[in-house]
Amino acid sequence: MSIWWSLHLRRDAASVPLARRFLLGTMESAGVDPDISFDLSLALSEACANAVEHGGGHDAASGSTGEGRDAWEEPSATASGQYRVTAYLDGEKCRIEVADSGPGFPTRGGPHASKRQPGSGLPDPQCASHPPVTAEEGRGLCLIEQLADHVHFGNRPGRAGAVVSFDKVLKRREGALLMVC
Repeated sequence: MSIWWSLHLRRDAASVPLARRFLLGTMESAGVDPDISFDLSLALSEACANAVEHGGGHDAASGSTGEGRDAWEEPSATASGQYRVTAYLDGEKCRIEVADSGPGFPTRGGPHASKRQPGSGLPDPQCASHPPVTAEEGRGLCLIEQLADHVHFGNRPGRAGAVVSFDKVLKRREGALLMVC
């Protein structure tokens, strides 16, 4: 059995523990080892927190959160007040993706370019030395890289917005009733 789910959440701090609990419940039901579940839930929390903090579109500055939309319109991460979390548990692997509608990661050579090479999937050279303890930002992406097996930071094709995807090989609890295979 494979498990797939997608959440479209408001860019609100309260959505982060909701996504985390949803993932932990799924992992528990699927018989995933608690240590693996914890690592993935922590990485998910970091990715969601980044989407909440940095994931607003151009309307975010004007205070628009897309609340004037009909609640049953197609939910998408293009609305400045939302972000999307998708999780796939298939066989021995879990893949999680968090997409927002913010400015995305800086592109190489741009005015705000950083040492990170968005879309390369390569670890950030800054993660090897970790940001200073007093740094206000920059530790979350490094933490995701340390907790997951494979990580990809990129921008949504043709649109504004960042995409953080990561996966991890799953270990099962002894005697688990539901096995995802």
